[in-house]
Amino acid sequence: MTQAAVSYQIRQLEDRLGRALFVREKGRVRLSETGQRLLPAIRAAFASMGDAFAALGDDEAEVLTINAAVTFGGTWLSARIGRFQLRYPDLAVRLSMSNDYVDFDASNVDVAIRIGRGGWPGLRADFLFRSHVTPICSPAFRDANRIAAPADLLRVERLAPNDGWWAGWLAEAGVDVAPPPRRGVVLDSQLQEASAVQGGYGIALMTPLLWRAELDSGRMVQPFDTLYQPGGANWLVYREGRSRVRKIERFREWLHEEMEKDRPLLPEALWRPLP
Repeated sequence: MTQAAVSYQIRQLEDRLGRALFVREKGRVRLSETGQRLLPAIRAAFASMGDAFAALGDDEAEVLTINAAVTFGGTWLSARIGRFQLRYPDLAVRLSMSNDYVDFDASNVDVAIRIGRGGWPGLRADFLFRSHVTPICSPAFRDANRIAAPADLLRVERLAPNDGWWAGWLAEAGVDVAPPPRRGVVLDSQLQEASAVQGGYGIALMTPLLWRAELDSGRMVQPFDTLYQPGGANWLVYREGRSRVRKIERFREWLHEEMEKDRPLLPEALWRPLP
């Protein structure tokens, strides 16, 4: 449509409503208060129509685009995603990783793995497991520093030593003394921490579910059974209007099947949804 045609349609809509949707001043146009009130509902309606038509077609040539939190995507998911593609060879898979929440309206992402409390407007969120961490290090570091009790961690090199999660884990493990502030190394993700730990530098708070291969092989060790829950959880999220899209349905089913295989590895409480 031409600019003149758009302006004409807007004028007709304003005449029908009896209210101005835009404020026109000095050659510029901005939404009026009425327009701002209508925008969220109108945007959601167009998104819903787009989702409905997408579900009827080939849906982007059957490419499943996944965005995952960096650590989950780079460990657990990357190690298993090939199984999904082998089960559904007609589906191509594109995996990207970021700790930022993806904007489904401004991207072609179909599903995302997020960490948080859930309840995101316009999105369906399937609970996966509760977030949890515990100290993990190399066996050489454990032996060299004679780590035998939780309190021993107060005197050794800890990655992200001032992270509040350390105080939380130590308290959970029965250590009454809060860790004093100290300088140290802070890395962006558990992927980087794992490299440092396996290189013999320090001990890090990590999620044992994501590092089973390294723990089972002995490349890394978990000195204590105590798990600390920071309060969030891992979720599979996608737009509410796309829950019946075939590729999303198949991925959701497969992901829950794979999670169920790991159920014996964690206490049952970590598989219960957040209150």
